[in-house]
Amino acid sequence: MNRIVYLNGKYLPADEAKVSIFDRGYIFGDGVYEVIPVFEGAVVDKTYFLERLDRSLSQIQLDWPCSQQAYLDVMSELVSRNNLREGVVYSQVTRGVAERDFPFPTNAAPGFMAFSSQMNLLNNPAATEGIKVATTPDLRWKRRDIKSINLLGQCMAKQDAVRKGAKEGWMVEDGYVTEGVSSSAYVVIGDKIVTRPLSNSILPGIRRRTLLELAEQTGIEIEERLFTLEEALAADEAFISSATTMALGVIEIDGVQIGNGTPGPITMKMRALYTERVLQEARELNTQPSG
Repeated sequence: MNRIVYLNGKYLPADEAKVSIFDRGYIFGDGVYEVIPVFEGAVVDKTYFLERLDRSLSQIQLDWPCSQQAYLDVMSELVSRNNLREGVVYSQVTRGVAERDFPFPTNAAPGFMAFSSQMNLLNNPAATEGIKVATTPDLRWKRRDIKSINLLGQCMAKQDAVRKGAKEGWMVEDGYVTEGVSSSAYVVIGDKIVTRPLSNSILPGIRRRTLLELAEQTGIEIEERLFTLEEALAADEAFISSATTMALGVIEIDGVQIGNGTPGPITMKMRALYTERVLQEARELNTQPSG
């Protein structure tokens, strides 16, 4: 079945969607994106998603392509048209079509595209098995807090991790772990979750935000600080979070076993808490009257 995608005001079969070669997203990577999860046919985490997208757009001086509600309506319509029960919706806003020139064009309309992907988020085998991580130098630009579509640094880092036999890469700068290539990074020392504080050095992860809220609500201690690779290797547990992974235990970093080599109790608790939260949100959304 040909997926239905959204491109600049139209819902189209994926093989009919065409982007101009003069789109600044294609030429310069001039744009931002978001990935929002879908559970039981409902788009969740909408408030945090809109807040982060709004911030990313404002940081690069790019207007919304439509109202925020209309943006969400596109996400929901794609879920409906593609009969998506579980997975994600990817959306992207670029500065639009203009002649190639570095300064921002004054008369280009923002480009807006989105598509859905079916994924097994809840019953991911890696949730019980854990994943291996390999470290890689952090070669990205200095505004990592913006969810830019320019992901060459991340692609290179992920390929480096895959080449080393790992599922994810943890990027390291000046001896400290910044974050995962496509995830937030955490270690557990004793009964405390340690993760890097928000700054221009990392993306403000939505799952990170939610997990830290849940940890605080359930009395799990959190310490937001820089941590070294050496601390990570010696940690009792380690885990990652993202829209597609929720929370996954890290059982090995650079060939060194973490803890007892299985996802630890705090990692599994955080995944369970997040699962409970998003399923509750999805079921509440599904009971609301349409229209």
